[in-house]
Amino acid sequence: MRYILTVPSTTDDWSTRHSVLTMARRTAALINALADDHPDPSEVADVLRAYGEAESVALTAFDVTEMRAAAAPLREVFAAEHVDDAAATLNRLLREHTGPIRLSSHGGGTPWHPHLDHDDDAPWGAWLLASSCMALTVLLWDRQRPPGRICASPSCRNVFITQGSGQERRYCSRRCATRERVAAHRRSRSGEVG
Repeated sequence: MRYILTVPSTTDDWSTRHSVLTMARRTAALINALADDHPDPSEVADVLRAYGEAESVALTAFDVTEMRAAAAPLREVFAAEHVDDAAATLNRLLREHTGPIRLSSHGGGTPWHPHLDHDDDAPWGAWLLASSCMALTVLLWDRQRPPGRICASPSCRNVFITQGSGQERRYCSRRCATRERVAAHRRSRSGEVG
């Protein structure tokens, strides 16, 4: 499975590396990395490291199985066509899978930041679901639209974060948009309908 990894800025500024938008992009990158039937734990760990986790992060096959289970309901947020549907999905996930909001500095190892998982040592799947719900909720709140989409290309089912004030994107990347535009052009030249 090919997935798009949009790596955050290389700055060491903690607040930039852990902004809501960056955490939402991390969610999309993890959902895409976990979409394979048997994702490689080292590749999933690479995504986590690219988005600010410690270099020492190591995942087991069990951790990845839990994360895959968390990624499935998160994909429903990206599939929502309307803001009300995305909000309803997030409200359900928040109600069923998260704890009360709290602040954590991980024992002084990081700046204070909000958490919705039940404790700092929550399993990877619980952490993914809670932290992703928080980031996607804030984006929906801020923009009053679904925070992301599933790529419109039939050959790609990656999720991606929508952003900006312009026309909303339909494809996860320029590569997918170009591939679909070329395919549509070829169909029109050959007289196909599709």
